[in-house]
Amino acid sequence: MKYGEKIVSEFDVEKDLEIWPNEHKRDYLIKMTLPEFSCLCPRSGYPDYATIYLEYTPNERVVELKAIKLYINSFRDRHISHENSANEIYTVLERKLKPKYMKIVADYNPRGNVHTVIEIDSSKL
Repeated sequence: MKYGEKIVSEFDVEKDLEIWPNEHKRDYLIKMTLPEFSCLCPRSGYPDYATIYLEYTPNERVVELKAIKLYINSFRDRHISHENSANEIYTVLERKLKPKYMKIVADYNPRGNVHTVIEIDSSKL
């Protein structure tokens, strides 16, 4: 197993998702694009690919960039639906960061003539 595969396969979101203190008092928006998300269809086992768009206004914490990359990559061998993966990412980040605002868009590549986009926006909940 290559070192990158080992790191991703052993990633534990509870202990490895590194969170840093937000050093700024003003409100600002952090936007990330994670274009290499992949997981496995829970029914067929075929791979699903997506671009994850994350934006949030931090409160007291921010997520470290390498840690979010590893967390997103940790889905690659998991059998999980589009809806469940987007909701899990949102729930984990919301719980760990407690942001003032957060939005996640999971834009899946079309498969079988179906294009799925999952959007979770704290301002609309």
